[in-house]
Amino acid sequence: MSNALAIATVTQALALQIERQLRPEINFAVSVQTRRPHTEPPPDPTITVFCYQVTPDVARRNADSPIRASDGTLLNRAAAAVDLHYLISAYGEENELVGQRLIGSVVRGLHEVPILPADVIAEAALLPYLNGSDLADSVQRVRMSPTSMDVDETSKLWGMFHQTPYVLSAVYQAALVLLDGREVPPERPPVREQTVTVTAGG
Repeated sequence: MSNALAIATVTQALALQIERQLRPEINFAVSVQTRRPHTEPPPDPTITVFCYQVTPDVARRNADSPIRASDGTLLNRAAAAVDLHYLISAYGEENELVGQRLIGSVVRGLHEVPILPADVIAEAALLPYLNGSDLADSVQRVRMSPTSMDVDETSKLWGMFHQTPYVLSAVYQAALVLLDGREVPPERPPVREQTVTVTAGG
């Protein structure tokens, strides 16, 4: 489990992982940015990584609710289980199919290594604005899975971006991310005496 910086850390780590995996097919400089798609195409080859939605993880929705004793004492702290949804877009010279080449490298790389490596997460957490992130220490690993979207769903997604032209993109889901609650259960005193009671069956 991890703290509230986990979502931003996954986004930064995903961008770093994509940048690492561009070679050997891509032998030119590419800017990998954690931002929404551009309203104007950038002049140089660019990939944008945009987290456009955070949803509850269906399988773990109720599994990590806080547990309290009858007197209200916290026994087990809460952990919010969420999935992150990413739009990965590619920009480049169309005459040389740069965008298609970039997306091809992204898809190949995330299929080859779908789980974000711990060293990439740790590198992302070194950035000043992610100072304090403990995602790299989490036992739960984050897996990237491609999301299939039809033309109507794609149109609705891009419709959220005001005056932003569509470019070739891939959609991925990151599952799952566990966000620890801040309230910590009090320490319980050690067991001093064990009592076993045996009753005769009727």
